[in-house]
Amino acid sequence: MKFLVLFATVLLFAAFQAEAQIYGPYDDYGDYGDYGYYDPYGPYGPPPDYGEPVPQRQPRTGRSGTIVIATREHTLVYTTPQGEQLAYPIAVGRQGKRWYGTTHVTSKRKYPEWRPTASMRQKNPRLPMVVRPGPSNPLGTRAIYLADGLLRIHGTNDPSSIGTNASSGCFRMYREDVEELYEMVRPGTRVIVRR
Repeated sequence: MKFLVLFATVLLFAAFQAEAQIYGPYDDYGDYGDYGYYDPYGPYGPPPDYGEPVPQRQPRTGRSGTIVIATREHTLVYTTPQGEQLAYPIAVGRQGKRWYGTTHVTSKRKYPEWRPTASMRQKNPRLPMVVRPGPSNPLGTRAIYLADGLLRIHGTNDPSSIGTNASSGCFRMYREDVEELYEMVRPGTRVIVRR
């Protein structure tokens, strides 16, 4: 009888254990949490003070002075104020590092510095506090800052990544493309990021 009770207990325990899911550590937790406020890669659009709220229906891509990023196609289309459309290949964020919505250009920088977050440096202790401008800088020669400055359209030190899902959420471009776009866009330019 004791054997039957023990056997039933083991069977019951095994049945519950079979339905339990075990999750490994969440490696990317806190990548952007060091800023202590808004996560631009979260499921919600940027707060209203970063630009227009995410519209209920997507605006047309042909609007003047607008950047439209189509992540699935790995393409950035800039419509000039004169109505000309220029398309560029880009690299987009890896799975789980993408943001969608509407924002605007907040600032631009030539030869930007790259500052890895504390959590990035914790994952990779070899990362320095600051990467100065130069051939090893992952931002390349130009950076166009979006939202609160965490999202960027920038160059790259790895041109082979263009056309792939490679970044931590930013949009990488070939050097000549980002330098051309940099000269055309102004702070306030509307940016629409689509799936």
